[in-house]
Formats: sequence, C-alpha cells, structure tokens
Amino acid sequence: MLTLQNTLLIVVDVQGKLAHLMHRKEMLFENLRKIIKGMQVLAIPILWTEQNPEKLGPTIPEIANLLSDTHPISKLSFSCCRSDRFMQALTRLKLKQVLIAGIETHICVYQTAVDLENLGYEVQVVTDAVSSRTAENKQIGLEKMKDAGATLTSTETALFELLKGADAAKFKEILKIVK
Repeated sequence: MLTLQNTLLIVVDVQGKLAHLMHRKEMLFENLRKIIKGMQVLAIPILWTEQNPEKLGPTIPEIANLLSDTHPISKLSFSCCRSDRFMQALTRLKLKQVLIAGIETHICVYQTAVDLENLGYEVQVVTDAVSSRTAENKQIGLEKMKDAGATLTSTETALFELLKGADAAKFKEILKIVK
C-alpha cells in the first residue's frame, strides 16, 4: 500500500504533437492533471521527463504549467532509468514507491517501469493516466508491466490510498480535484 512518506510520481514524456495523438487524449490529460494536483496537495515529489525535446517538443502546456516549480529531465533513452540525471534525482529522493504516468505506455512508460522494478522499487502504473497511440499498444504495455511485477492502479485509487481515510486533513482538497 502506498504511503505519504515513501511515494513519488514520475510523469513520462507528455510532449508536443505526440501527446495529442494518444488514444483517449482528453481523459489522459484530465487524469494527468488530477494526479499531479493531488500529489502537490499531498506534498509528494514529482519527477518529469522529456524524450528528445529538440525533436518531439516540450511537455504540453496543460501539464508543464502545473509543474512550473521544477524542471523536466531531458533524455534520449526510452527508459528514464538509463538517464544519469534522472537516476541522480531519483536516488536523492530516497523513496521506494513509484507511481508512474505518461506516454507511451508500451515504450517509455513500460521500459521505465521494468527497470525500476529490477532496481527494487515498488511500481504502480496509473492506468488512466498513461496512453499510447492505439488502445492495443496501451494494453500490451500494461500487461507487460504487470508481468514484470508492477501493480496497476488508477488516479482515484492512488490518491485515496495515500489519504487512508476521510478524516485526513487533505481529504476535502483531494475530493475537489477528483470530482
């Protein structure tokens, strides 16, 4: 079970024109906004990456504007874990539970999740905050991550799991985000 003291969120490569080609992009963007805002309310660290931003462009404004207090980690590898800057930032946090969201499910999200599992992290994939260009590739990515040991979750499940109860001080703030 996720805990406030040991969790971080990774937002992978939600960039440029590619982001707008995702299957069910409106739902993807809405759930990314919800999970990011929820993490901010709960004071949970967020790392975000951009895959080859010179070619793919920057993170879409709808997401980048929410993350304006931090900078994206640029990478060329599909897996975030193959970036030295990313691994340095991840190691500095000293947290072992990882929520992962972003695109594309079957490429960068998948490879990152598998590498994190192999490094001993507990990975939970936010299934309604990941996508691929096709529903089939999203499903393949989710299945492969689950086979590798990752757990599947949703935006609301993760947020309420972190809260633990309706008596939590941040409950009303989270409720406003998810409704």
